[in-house]
Amino acid sequence: MDTFILFINAAVLAGTPLLFGTLGEILTEKSGNLNLGVEGMMFMGAVSGIASVFLLEMGFGFDMPGFLAVIVSIISAFLIGAFGALIYSVMVVSLRTQQNVTGLALTIFGVGFGNFFGEFFGRHSPIGFMRISSRAQEGFANLSIPLLSDIPILGPLLFSYNILVYLAVVIAIAMAFFLNRTRFGLNLRAVGENPATADAASINVTRYKYLATCIGGGICGLGGMYIAMVTTSGVWVHNAVHGFGWISVALVIFVTWSPKRALLGALVFGGLSILRFYLPLGIPMQLYDSFPYLVTIFVLVITSIRQSKEHSPPAMLGDNYFREER
Repeated sequence: MDTFILFINAAVLAGTPLLFGTLGEILTEKSGNLNLGVEGMMFMGAVSGIASVFLLEMGFGFDMPGFLAVIVSIISAFLIGAFGALIYSVMVVSLRTQQNVTGLALTIFGVGFGNFFGEFFGRHSPIGFMRISSRAQEGFANLSIPLLSDIPILGPLLFSYNILVYLAVVIAIAMAFFLNRTRFGLNLRAVGENPATADAASINVTRYKYLATCIGGGICGLGGMYIAMVTTSGVWVHNAVHGFGWISVALVIFVTWSPKRALLGALVFGGLSILRFYLPLGIPMQLYDSFPYLVTIFVLVITSIRQSKEHSPPAMLGDNYFREER
């Protein structure tokens, strides 16, 4: 039982950055925009989250309290991720460039942006690399919730994670409610399904696409910040995101564009990513790394066979909308 609990804990922690990336891309794709720049926005969020705390500590000469470090990192990572998505939105929504190419360009830009500034600030650090203080890092440590954390089995399984894990869960629940139970969420889905009809119904298609894409990009940025602050313990590691954005794009398909299923999907993919530490089969590590993608292919095949409307992508996903062509 102890091994099972440890495995679930590790799977949740490994799956949280994937959950952020998946939720951000789900919101984006619900508007009809296919943004393949998730990897780039996560890189931008990673370097912004850690650099904001690092530069403030170095500039003011004090160790930042943990709660303040969390707030600063969340705000900076969200804003820089949203900025990356804004670049994509201007190109795709306003200038109507090809979505796949623009998303790939954003990934290339974001990866270069993250690695460049991560190394640049590190070289100008007294210690030769970018690292936040131990006091600031305490804000990203696992919590111990009084009474709840002490419950046998359920306590370690549900109430022993860092604040960002619970933030990701709250965002998933709120997004599911927004998309299915609110007028604005239904309008957004209408924009992704048939923007011409939504436009005829006086829904501002351009505004919805911009807002959904930029907010989705900000959420993706939080996933990168999680990697920099939790996975690498507040130390900048070159190429830290290393494919998590692409796995998030695959996970969107795995969970069939559902924020609620994203919770389970992130847990499954997180478990697959750390499976080699708990189930050694004597096979090459590269085969372990391929498990999430093999599962995604399997789900794609099953989804294509069933052809369920509920599990299909937005009808106009990847297609630019030009009002004069209605």
